[in-house]
Amino acid sequence: MYAVVGCTNCSMLWLLSDPRESNTAQCPRCGRTHQTTKLKRLYESDDRSAAQQARSALLAKKQGQSATFADVDNVADLEARTDQPVVDDREYLEAAGLDADAVAAAGDQSASGSQSRDEIVREAVESAGGDDRPTEAEIVDYASQRGVPAEKASELLRKLCRRGEASESGGRYRLL
Repeated sequence: MYAVVGCTNCSMLWLLSDPRESNTAQCPRCGRTHQTTKLKRLYESDDRSAAQQARSALLAKKQGQSATFADVDNVADLEARTDQPVVDDREYLEAAGLDADAVAAAGDQSASGSQSRDEIVREAVESAGGDDRPTEAEIVDYASQRGVPAEKASELLRKLCRRGEASESGGRYRLL
């Protein structure tokens, strides 16, 4: 059972599904709580789409647009059309002044497994430098070449050590 009800505070009309099921209902616009037994039911139906159509007709009448509403398709049909895009992605991006191919390429690159800054610093600790254990400068250089700012790379390295995920000895680092 669906009922079209109205708020006595702000005049909002909304659908209430099975008004007998709960004791109270809250207005979606103003948030006022109403006792469902005291709400005026402007329309009731077992069919949700019929209740939606009745609410739409009441809203059109309230705004003096009943004649215009009569020319419009059923609300359920209009709702089904909202799933169909009016403008495709390429057209939208190009209208915004963006190169759609470049955006698609960037999305592909991002989806193909780009690394986080933390992962890059970890990788730097594992593989940077000529010795088995790289220095902070070597780690920062490695990370900087892969897009991590130097200050951020140093900070991430210190965090790894504080969390016990890396250690430093004699100015050289290793992952634990």
